[in-house]
Amino acid sequence: MKTIKARWLRHVLNWWPPYLCSGIKVLTLADDWTHAKTRLRLRWYNRNYVNTHYGGSLFSMADPFCMLLLLHRMGRDYAVWDKKAEIKFIKAVRQEVFAEFRVTNEQIAEFKSRLESAEKIEPQFEIDIMDGEGALVAKVWKTVHISRKSRPDRPA
Repeated sequence: MKTIKARWLRHVLNWWPPYLCSGIKVLTLADDWTHAKTRLRLRWYNRNYVNTHYGGSLFSMADPFCMLLLLHRMGRDYAVWDKKAEIKFIKAVRQEVFAEFRVTNEQIAEFKSRLESAEKIEPQFEIDIMDGEGALVAKVWKTVHISRKSRPDRPA
């Protein structure tokens, strides 16, 4: 995996057609890959039949960030993949909404420790999608697969 700068990836994601055409913007992607924040504004082209946020856009704004943060934090010796996702819609809104993602040093240390004795782990992350006033709009659960990559000096 090549080293990618978070600032560059944030810029690319903001121009990536699925995000650009959905009204999703990556507000923050920390240089140290510890956190990210996204925003979704309601527009004529991304609203549903009843003029609220389209559920697919809410789901999309939470899609790659747990995996991306973990991929860069775990390092080159680990494989990181999205495994499963689930969303629960709580409240329909017409205002902009936000999602924040965090991966702590303690989580990384725990995952690496667990992988010393396990072939793989699949931690689950819970992401709250909130409106601008702090009200819960939706909950997303992301399960991420993490395993050590095979190396020639280590038996498979």
